[in-house]
Amino acid sequence: MRYRVLACDYDGTLAHDGRVETGTLDALERFTASGRTLILVTGRELDQLLSIFPEISLCARVVAENGALLYRPSSQEEKVLCKPPPAGFVSVLKARGVTAISAGRVIVATWRPHETTVLRTIRDWGLEMQVIFNKDAVMVLPSGVNKATGLTAALEELGFSAHETVGVGDAENDHSFLSLCERSAAVANALPAIKDEVDIVLQCDHGAGVVELIDQLLANSH
Repeated sequence: MRYRVLACDYDGTLAHDGRVETGTLDALERFTASGRTLILVTGRELDQLLSIFPEISLCARVVAENGALLYRPSSQEEKVLCKPPPAGFVSVLKARGVTAISAGRVIVATWRPHETTVLRTIRDWGLEMQVIFNKDAVMVLPSGVNKATGLTAALEELGFSAHETVGVGDAENDHSFLSLCERSAAVANALPAIKDEVDIVLQCDHGAGVVELIDQLLANSH
């Protein structure tokens, strides 16, 4: 069994409009029943994810907040992997007109076109923070934190390596963890820049693409 781990993005990959379809869940169950391991790698805040993905126990680990938080579904333990922004940062963004803003354990997230105000605030405060895009989503994280650093932490905890891992995603913030994995895939609805860099471009979109990938992995189990 060459590939023992599937590292999967959530929105736009595993899920469509925030939800995972029954057929996709069935494929995930087949995958884990074969003795393989599922790691979810998402930009979502954990509380959001728990409210819309009750089947999270299928995952051995969840990398949430775009690499800032590691969650162990079996024990419901959380591990923050980096320092959050300073107190008052979110309040200043709101005062400067940034709307639809949310804050997790570390991540601060909003939407386009607020990236200019976010970048200006980071500069004004002299922070070592970065802005990461996920289509129209704008995410603020400490410099150097991304899905690849989070996935590395998850793999280390589970005793696996990136050489045993297949990754699948769809958007800009998936570049880092897809490049870490030994083999990478993009669902059919992925951005062209993602399709250009992966090993496999799947024929199906969203969860159906993940099912397609799982079927390939199970068919080539030696």
